[in-house]
Amino acid sequence: MLLYFITCISFFLFLKPLLSLKPLPSWAGEVRLISPVFYIDLSLKSISKLYRNRLWLGFLCQIPTRMSLAKKTHTSKVENIEDSQDMSVLDLPELVLECIFEKLPAASLCQMAGVCRSLRERCVSDHLWERHMKQKWGRIIGPAAYREWKWHVASKGNAGSPRLDKQSSLMRLVSFRWPFSWMRTKVDADNSIKTPSYLPRDSFMTWYLALETGNFWFPAQVYNRENGHVGFMLSCYDAELSYDPHTDTFQARYPPHGRRAVAIEHSIPWERIRAPPIDNPPHDLHISDCLHDLHPGDHFEIQWRRNKEFPYGWWYGVVGHLELCDGSENYCRCHSSDTLVLEFNQYTPDSRWSRTTISRKDHREEGNEADGFYGGIRKIKSDTEIALWKSLWPSEVLD
Repeated sequence: MLLYFITCISFFLFLKPLLSLKPLPSWAGEVRLISPVFYIDLSLKSISKLYRNRLWLGFLCQIPTRMSLAKKTHTSKVENIEDSQDMSVLDLPELVLECIFEKLPAASLCQMAGVCRSLRERCVSDHLWERHMKQKWGRIIGPAAYREWKWHVASKGNAGSPRLDKQSSLMRLVSFRWPFSWMRTKVDADNSIKTPSYLPRDSFMTWYLALETGNFWFPAQVYNRENGHVGFMLSCYDAELSYDPHTDTFQARYPPHGRRAVAIEHSIPWERIRAPPIDNPPHDLHISDCLHDLHPGDHFEIQWRRNKEFPYGWWYGVVGHLELCDGSENYCRCHSSDTLVLEFNQYTPDSRWSRTTISRKDHREEGNEADGFYGGIRKIKSDTEIALWKSLWPSEVLD
């Protein structure tokens, strides 16, 4: 990042005569004398060390002051730097500034926004934070989580809302963990929260910080729930999740099953979480649209629940052959049969859970109270999804 910034500065100095900018300060000549070999000799290791220590960010934030030749007191404001005849970082072309901001990580972008009003207006823009949202949270944030966030934003004015109570201290805690005066929120006597005008409630930055601090619970799905409990191996269940920034893991609250209380699981790693591939409430049957497209060897997920009171979970399996088929590639006609064979090879062959059949024609929900109920099916076409399921395979075959 430091290398990138120095390069931008040098490029700007090169173009300066063409742009007819203000006279260059004395340090400009020194920058021009820096050999290009210097840039090459900057090893990634040293740059990484500077990045970790945030020294480069301090350098960046202090450029307006260092560039100035006039003596300034400690009480002078950064916003008044344009009154000087010397160049500041804000004199850089917009394109250069934009390139710098796009390369900054989220935490550094927050710090840059605390330098001055002009930088703040740039650093809180949605297009910068939307990129950070996609990079870090895109894989586990789906339409359901987005709707939950929009509901939360719309409900902030309703101080008496029960659902708001569990997240009412969200922005206050954000300001504690990201201690910048421009982010602090005001809490009225009625416990309603006022977001500063320069940090819109529905902005991507606000949403990012809400997720990052772990004070916003969002819906997602968890593989092998309850620390890989044997009863949930190779399944994926809906839950409410919250991020723990101290451990870089998540905690989950699973909805009650029958008479069971809400189950809570801690220290869930990123690789066990996903956004729901189908935007379907956990108690609703998914209408299958791939039944006639399934062939032996295809990978799938199928809804299953113990009884009608339980929500569905998604279970991983592979399409098998009919009993009368020897599996020969040249003679197999299983794909043209109305009976579809589903195999769950994490179980022993003699287990009642290892194999079942459904009808391709009129399948909706099939099963009973003893073996549970099988619901909708989705075909897995992504090699990445298949590899993830296989990475969760139990160390021993289940009974």
